[in-house]
Amino acid sequence: MATRLTLGDIAVDVVFKDIKNIHLGVYPPTGKVRISAPARMSLDTLRVFVVAKLGWIRRQQQKLREQEREAPREYLDRESHYVWGRRYLLRVLEKDAPPGVELKHSRMVLQLRPGADEAKRQAIVEAWYREQIKAAVPSLIAKWEPMIGVKVERVFVQRMKTKWGGCNPSTRSIRLNTDLAKKPRECLEYIVVHEMVHLLEPTHNARFVALMDQFMPHWRLRRDQLNQLPVRHEDWTY
Repeated sequence: MATRLTLGDIAVDVVFKDIKNIHLGVYPPTGKVRISAPARMSLDTLRVFVVAKLGWIRRQQQKLREQEREAPREYLDRESHYVWGRRYLLRVLEKDAPPGVELKHSRMVLQLRPGADEAKRQAIVEAWYREQIKAAVPSLIAKWEPMIGVKVERVFVQRMKTKWGGCNPSTRSIRLNTDLAKKPRECLEYIVVHEMVHLLEPTHNARFVALMDQFMPHWRLRRDQLNQLPVRHEDWTY
Protein backbone atom coordinates (compact mmCIF):
# COMPACT_ATOMS: atom_id res chain seq x y z
CA MET A 1 0.00 0.00 0.00
CA ALA A 2 1.28 3.48 -0.91
CA THR A 3 0.31 6.88 0.43
CA ARG A 4 1.73 10.40 0.79
CA LEU A 5 2.59 12.59 3.75
CA THR A 6 2.88 16.36 3.35
CA LEU A 7 4.83 18.48 5.83
CA GLY A 8 4.97 22.08 4.69
CA ASP A 9 6.75 22.12 1.32
CA ILE A 10 8.00 18.54 1.59
CA ALA A 11 5.95 15.67 0.18
CA VAL A 12 6.92 12.15 1.26
CA ASP A 13 5.82 9.07 -0.69
CA VAL A 14 5.27 6.19 1.72
CA VAL A 15 5.27 2.54 0.68
CA PHE A 16 4.31 -0.06 3.27
CA LYS A 17 6.16 -3.37 3.03
CA ASP A 18 6.78 -6.53 4.98
CA ILE A 19 9.95 -5.16 6.60
CA LYS A 20 11.13 -4.47 10.14
CA ASN A 21 12.73 -1.04 9.83
CA ILE A 22 12.01 2.31 8.19
CA HIS A 23 14.05 3.15 5.08
CA LEU A 24 14.25 6.84 4.16
CA GLY A 25 15.67 8.04 0.84
CA VAL A 26 16.08 11.36 -0.98
CA TYR A 27 16.38 10.82 -4.72
CA PRO A 28 17.83 12.81 -7.63
CA PRO A 29 17.41 14.96 -9.56
CA THR A 30 14.94 17.08 -7.55
CA GLY A 31 15.19 15.56 -4.09
CA LYS A 32 12.03 13.47 -4.10
CA VAL A 33 11.51 11.82 -0.71
CA ARG A 34 10.44 8.22 -0.27
CA ILE A 35 9.95 6.03 2.79
CA SER A 36 9.59 2.27 2.94
CA ALA A 37 7.87 1.44 6.22
CA PRO A 38 6.74 -1.69 8.10
CA ALA A 39 3.22 -2.66 7.06
CA ARG A 40 1.75 -2.24 10.55
CA MET A 41 3.27 1.16 11.29
CA SER A 42 0.80 4.05 11.67
CA LEU A 43 0.93 7.27 9.69
CA ASP A 44 1.14 9.25 12.93
CA THR A 45 4.32 7.39 13.88
CA LEU A 46 5.77 8.02 10.42
CA ARG A 47 4.87 11.69 10.62
CA VAL A 48 6.83 12.03 13.87
CA PHE A 49 9.76 10.20 12.26
CA VAL A 50 9.76 12.54 9.24
CA VAL A 51 9.54 15.66 11.39
CA ALA A 52 12.67 14.51 13.24
CA LYS A 53 14.43 14.02 9.88
CA LEU A 54 13.35 17.28 8.21
CA GLY A 55 16.74 18.94 8.67
CA TRP A 56 18.56 15.99 7.11
CA ILE A 57 16.05 15.78 4.24
CA ARG A 58 16.48 19.47 3.40
CA ARG A 59 20.28 19.16 3.43
CA GLN A 60 20.14 16.17 1.06
CA GLN A 61 17.75 17.99 -1.27
CA GLN A 62 20.03 21.02 -1.36
CA LYS A 63 23.05 18.87 -2.23
CA LEU A 64 21.17 17.25 -5.11
CA ARG A 65 20.01 20.58 -6.52
CA GLU A 66 23.54 21.98 -6.41
CA GLN A 67 25.18 18.91 -7.93
CA GLU A 68 26.65 19.54 -11.34
CA ARG A 69 25.03 17.74 -14.28
CA GLU A 70 26.73 16.42 -17.36
CA ALA A 71 25.55 17.87 -20.64
CA PRO A 72 23.55 15.36 -22.72
CA ARG A 73 25.89 13.13 -24.68
CA GLU A 74 25.62 12.84 -28.48
CA TYR A 75 28.76 10.71 -29.02
CA LEU A 76 30.36 13.08 -31.50
CA ASP A 77 33.99 14.04 -32.11
CA ARG A 78 35.66 16.14 -29.39
CA GLU A 79 32.89 15.50 -26.88
CA SER A 80 34.13 15.11 -23.28
CA HIS A 81 33.87 11.73 -21.56
CA TYR A 82 35.30 10.60 -18.21
CA VAL A 83 37.10 7.38 -17.30
CA TRP A 84 38.20 6.80 -13.68
CA GLY A 85 37.90 10.52 -13.00
CA ARG A 86 40.01 11.64 -15.95
CA ARG A 87 38.64 13.64 -18.88
CA TYR A 88 39.01 12.32 -22.43
CA LEU A 89 38.00 13.80 -25.78
CA LEU A 90 36.00 11.45 -27.96
CA ARG A 91 37.23 10.52 -31.41
CA VAL A 92 34.71 8.66 -33.56
CA LEU A 93 36.31 6.28 -36.05
CA GLU A 94 34.01 4.66 -38.60
CA LYS A 95 35.48 1.40 -39.84
CA ASP A 96 34.15 -1.85 -41.22
CA ALA A 97 35.43 -3.81 -38.22
CA PRO A 98 34.12 -4.94 -34.83
CA PRO A 99 33.11 -1.92 -32.70
CA GLY A 100 34.91 -1.02 -29.52
CA VAL A 101 36.50 1.65 -27.34
CA GLU A 102 40.18 2.33 -26.74
CA LEU A 103 41.95 4.99 -24.68
CA LYS A 104 44.87 6.69 -26.41
CA HIS A 105 46.58 9.38 -24.40
CA SER A 106 43.88 12.02 -23.81
CA ARG A 107 41.44 10.56 -26.32
CA MET A 108 38.69 7.98 -26.14
CA VAL A 109 38.57 6.34 -29.57
CA LEU A 110 35.14 4.95 -30.42
CA GLN A 111 35.37 2.57 -33.34
CA LEU A 112 32.11 1.64 -34.99
CA ARG A 113 30.72 0.52 -38.31
CA PRO A 114 29.70 3.22 -40.83
CA GLY A 115 26.20 4.56 -40.29
CA ALA A 116 25.89 3.62 -36.60
CA ASP A 117 23.32 5.91 -34.99
CA GLU A 118 23.50 7.66 -31.60
CA ALA A 119 21.74 4.80 -29.79
CA LYS A 120 24.29 2.30 -31.11
CA ARG A 121 27.19 4.57 -30.16
CA GLN A 122 25.82 4.95 -26.65
CA ALA A 123 25.35 1.18 -26.30
CA ILE A 124 28.96 0.51 -27.32
CA VAL A 125 30.35 3.05 -24.83
CA GLU A 126 28.16 1.88 -21.96
CA ALA A 127 29.08 -1.76 -22.60
CA TRP A 128 32.74 -0.73 -22.44
CA TYR A 129 32.19 1.11 -19.15
CA ARG A 130 30.50 -2.01 -17.78
CA GLU A 131 33.55 -4.10 -18.68
CA GLN A 132 35.84 -1.64 -16.87
CA ILE A 133 33.85 -2.17 -13.66
CA LYS A 134 33.80 -5.94 -14.10
CA ALA A 135 37.58 -5.96 -14.52
CA ALA A 136 38.22 -3.73 -11.49
CA VAL A 137 35.89 -5.32 -8.95
CA PRO A 138 37.36 -8.82 -8.35
CA SER A 139 40.57 -7.51 -6.79
CA LEU A 140 38.60 -5.14 -4.55
CA ILE A 141 36.35 -7.92 -3.32
CA ALA A 142 39.33 -10.20 -2.73
CA LYS A 143 40.93 -7.41 -0.68
CA TRP A 144 37.88 -6.63 1.45
CA GLU A 145 36.26 -10.04 2.01
CA PRO A 146 38.73 -11.13 4.72
CA MET A 147 38.73 -7.66 6.29
CA ILE A 148 34.94 -7.39 6.53
CA GLY A 149 34.32 -11.09 7.07
CA VAL A 150 31.74 -11.63 4.33
CA LYS A 151 31.59 -13.62 1.12
CA VAL A 152 30.23 -12.05 -2.06
CA GLU A 153 28.65 -14.71 -4.23
CA ARG A 154 27.76 -12.62 -7.28
CA VAL A 155 28.35 -9.14 -8.68
CA PHE A 156 26.01 -7.46 -11.14
CA VAL A 157 27.00 -4.35 -13.10
CA GLN A 158 24.19 -2.38 -14.67
CA ARG A 159 22.93 1.08 -15.47
CA MET A 160 21.17 2.33 -12.34
CA LYS A 161 19.15 5.54 -12.20
CA THR A 162 18.96 6.35 -8.49
CA LYS A 163 21.77 4.49 -6.74
CA TRP A 164 25.47 3.88 -7.05
CA GLY A 165 25.03 0.35 -5.73
CA GLY A 166 22.78 -2.15 -4.05
CA CYS A 167 22.91 -5.52 -2.35
CA ASN A 168 20.83 -8.59 -1.55
CA PRO A 169 21.94 -10.08 1.77
CA SER A 170 19.93 -13.27 1.23
CA THR A 171 21.79 -14.12 -2.00
CA ARG A 172 25.08 -12.46 -0.91
CA SER A 173 25.10 -10.46 -4.14
CA ILE A 174 25.90 -6.83 -4.85
CA ARG A 175 24.99 -4.50 -7.72
CA LEU A 176 27.11 -1.66 -9.06
CA ASN A 177 26.24 1.28 -11.29
CA THR A 178 28.01 1.29 -14.67
CA ASP A 179 28.66 5.03 -14.26
CA LEU A 180 31.14 4.32 -11.46
CA ALA A 181 33.71 3.72 -14.22
CA LYS A 182 33.56 7.48 -14.85
CA LYS A 183 34.52 8.33 -11.28
CA PRO A 184 37.90 8.03 -9.52
CA ARG A 185 38.74 4.45 -8.58
CA GLU A 186 38.56 5.23 -4.86
CA CYS A 187 34.86 6.02 -5.35
CA LEU A 188 34.28 2.54 -6.75
CA GLU A 189 36.11 1.05 -3.79
CA TYR A 190 33.93 3.02 -1.37
CA ILE A 191 30.73 1.74 -2.99
CA VAL A 192 32.02 -1.85 -3.01
CA VAL A 193 32.81 -1.62 0.71
CA HIS A 194 29.49 0.10 1.40
CA GLU A 195 27.52 -2.73 -0.21
CA MET A 196 29.66 -5.44 1.39
CA VAL A 197 29.02 -3.93 4.83
CA HIS A 198 25.31 -4.10 4.02
CA LEU A 199 25.73 -7.88 3.95
CA LEU A 200 26.38 -7.55 7.68
CA GLU A 201 23.85 -4.79 8.34
CA PRO A 202 21.11 -4.19 5.72
CA THR A 203 20.01 -0.76 6.98
CA HIS A 204 21.77 2.60 7.39
CA ASN A 205 21.50 2.48 11.18
CA ALA A 206 24.06 3.26 13.87
CA ARG A 207 25.58 -0.23 13.58
CA PHE A 208 26.12 0.26 9.84
CA VAL A 209 27.85 3.60 10.43
CA ALA A 210 30.02 2.05 13.15
CA LEU A 211 31.04 -0.77 10.83
CA MET A 212 31.93 1.67 8.05
CA ASP A 213 33.98 3.70 10.54
CA GLN A 214 35.76 0.52 11.56
CA PHE A 215 36.59 -0.80 8.11
CA MET A 216 37.03 2.46 6.15
CA PRO A 217 37.55 5.40 8.56
CA HIS A 218 37.73 7.93 5.71
CA TRP A 219 34.55 6.70 3.97
CA ARG A 220 32.75 10.02 4.38
CA LEU A 221 35.44 11.80 2.36
CA ARG A 222 34.98 9.31 -0.46
CA ARG A 223 31.21 9.61 -0.27
CA ASP A 224 31.45 13.39 -0.49
CA GLN A 225 33.89 13.14 -3.38
CA LEU A 226 31.49 10.90 -5.27
CA ASN A 227 28.50 13.12 -4.58
CA GLN A 228 30.31 16.27 -5.70
CA LEU A 229 31.17 14.87 -9.14
CA PRO A 230 28.91 15.52 -12.14
CA VAL A 231 26.10 13.01 -12.59
CA ARG A 232 24.40 11.90 -15.77
CA HIS A 233 22.02 14.43 -17.30
CA GLU A 234 18.58 12.85 -17.28
CA ASP A 235 15.38 12.75 -15.25
CA TRP A 236 16.08 9.98 -12.76
CA THR A 237 13.26 7.87 -11.41
CA TYR A 238 13.18 5.15 -8.79
